[in-house]
Amino acid sequence: MSDPLRIIANGLETVDTKGLEKWLAEYFAREDVSTIVLGKPSKMNNTPSETWRFIEPLAGRLRRAYPDKEVVFYDERLTSVIAHQTILASGIGKMARRDRALVDKISATIILQGYMDSANR
Repeated sequence: MSDPLRIIANGLETVDTKGLEKWLAEYFAREDVSTIVLGKPSKMNNTPSETWRFIEPLAGRLRRAYPDKEVVFYDERLTSVIAHQTILASGIGKMARRDRALVDKISATIILQGYMDSANR
């Protein structure tokens, strides 16, 4: 999520894929959301990665369920690498560094911040 001025991205809890759409419905009911930013999984040669087959249908379902919200994609290449580097640089312990939910949360924050930075240029 971002601040109201769309300057700073903040991480939310990591949600299991199976519960994502229910979680989003509850979140949208209590928060004012205008844009949904999804990471666009691409290979380094700019072709879609294997996970694109899950993301594209999700985007379609979100657009149908929430026509008042813009659904956009932002390149997610290398965000996991950057997230791991951030975790390592922060001095977080070895066990916490193995926490996939933490990596996902930081990666999502990086994606959103990148999207906002590019939109504000």
